[in-house]
Amino acid sequence: MQTWVLPALLGLGLAAATGLRTFLPLLMLAVVARFGWFGVGLNPHVAWLGSNAALAALGVATVVELAADKIPLVDHALSAVGTVTRPLAAILVAGAVFTHADPAVAAIAGLIIGAPTALAFHAAQTGTRVASTATTAGLANPFVSVFEDLASAGMAALAFIAPVLVPLLLAVLLFVGWRVWRRLRAGAPRTP
Repeated sequence: MQTWVLPALLGLGLAAATGLRTFLPLLMLAVVARFGWFGVGLNPHVAWLGSNAALAALGVATVVELAADKIPLVDHALSAVGTVTRPLAAILVAGAVFTHADPAVAAIAGLIIGAPTALAFHAAQTGTRVASTATTAGLANPFVSVFEDLASAGMAALAFIAPVLVPLLLAVLLFVGWRVWRRLRAGAPRTP
């Protein structure tokens, strides 16, 4: 049971984090797997993720992504690109943690767990950014971006430390998001 449940929960948490930031969860997974922290390993077919070259590339990509997301207009372009890159990165991270699975099974598990989760979080992020841009003319976007950075890192860290808590956190986030959406919808002007 542990062969499937814990990797699925870990993959779910990492996919959610990837829905907010493409490269930060990938970098965190690569570092954690490289040093064997929290008992996290990689499927042998994606073991390259822990290589020096991958760590360097992911480090640079993470810094660029985090910095670029603080720049007005660039953040929206980055979000548009993220519509494609984040689900792909989520498929990779979710499948990579199925260490003892056949590579095809790991890839399918990554696809089933990763893509929808990342797309859901990316859609929520996009909605938040649109609301932030509309209400503050984009002035609050860098602050929202820092919160998203912390949320992505926190979700990935929770997935590594206590993957069994990931569904609970996702349920809480879903409930809070639903409440905020209802409140915004109730305050929106009605069209006849």
